[in-house]
Amino acid sequence: FQLNSIAHADLGGKLVFAIDVAKVDMVAAIAAADGRVLQTLCWKAPEENLRVLAILRHFRLAGISVEAVMEPSGTYGDVLRHQLEQDAFPVFMVSGKRTHDAMEIFDGVPSLHDAKAAAIIARLHADGLSTRLRDEGPDRRQLRAALAIMDLHQERYLQLVHRLESWLARHWPELPMLIELTSSSLMALLARIGGPADVAAAQDKAAKLLRGISHRLIADDKVAAVIASAHASVGVPLVGLERDALMAIADDAYRAHRAFATAKTKVEALAATTPAAALAPVVGHTTAAAVFAEVGDARSYSCTRAFLKAMGLNLKEKSSGTIHGQIKITKRGPSRVRQYLWLAAFRWIQTDPIANAWYQRKKQRDGGRASRAAVALMRKLAKALYHVGRGATFDSSKLFDVRRLQLSEG
Repeated sequence: FQLNSIAHADLGGKLVFAIDVAKVDMVAAIAAADGRVLQTLCWKAPEENLRVLAILRHFRLAGISVEAVMEPSGTYGDVLRHQLEQDAFPVFMVSGKRTHDAMEIFDGVPSLHDAKAAAIIARLHADGLSTRLRDEGPDRRQLRAALAIMDLHQERYLQLVHRLESWLARHWPELPMLIELTSSSLMALLARIGGPADVAAAQDKAAKLLRGISHRLIADDKVAAVIASAHASVGVPLVGLERDALMAIADDAYRAHRAFATAKTKVEALAATTPAAALAPVVGHTTAAAVFAEVGDARSYSCTRAFLKAMGLNLKEKSSGTIHGQIKITKRGPSRVRQYLWLAAFRWIQTDPIANAWYQRKKQRDGGRASRAAVALMRKLAKALYHVGRGATFDSSKLFDVRRLQLSEG
């Protein structure tokens, strides 16, 4: 960690501090306003961050404007970014893809190392190819944390359901045909009573449990069918520890399901207090929460194209001469948003005849490829969310040519 003397006149009135972020070994290019690198600085994070800040404060006290710019590299740069913002230094971001693509243009050599990456970041910033990083605010951070908790419980719950499915396929294959594997009633039955032999031996208790857990939503004839299947199951009989294992898996799955439900309720409650509430009637509370947490408020975007780009739903094409490549989405934005919008698009198809008619015709035009039609529908839904987030009323007839679909607007 050593800084050579830098003439203030060489900076052109502005110092660009371009950082190649790493877990420990940070590298930064100290560059002039035009992107020329005057020195490369290396230090250990986070223990030497304060020494770096002291250098930047020295230039600021001398009347030099200081701008920091870095790549979005997970969480490793967040501490330094926080310290820079606390010290009132503006922080900018350069896309990692732009840095990678510029490596050969920069010096004619297709190689990339820390010092070169920092120099490229400085040049891209000088060329106006960076964006100012803004504080996300506590609402988005809270919601993103709530979604992380929900995803954690959901992932655990689905893993256990899949494991439970394999056990039932061997020991009670009839049960999943009568009750959904994801049903809390099925999990509670297995966790508290056991396998088919146990249910057959305590059929009254089992019937009472099924009715109680489901709040009597399971019909009596279905309860009777479950009891009958326990008596007549062709599954492999459970031996001592197999029974214990089945009950343990079912109990863990039941608890994970309850934890997931609680976390989802928390997400919905938090979303109701943010701009995500305006999107919820269109795509549901969870999808609306994911859009706001990962992408932000639609009112902060200048147009629908920018909003779609933030989600990774903007289009890319690779064509040359007579070769025309497929048009695809870039998938550069947060994958969680696209995952939830994918599910929301299929719910939209099921509830809206206009969206369904357009989807069916689009799928037919694409040779039966449902995924292409679904992605196109996602893009339309995202455009609608942009306008709804800015105060418009959702109306699917404005997204499609209803006359060509031969459907009335009513």
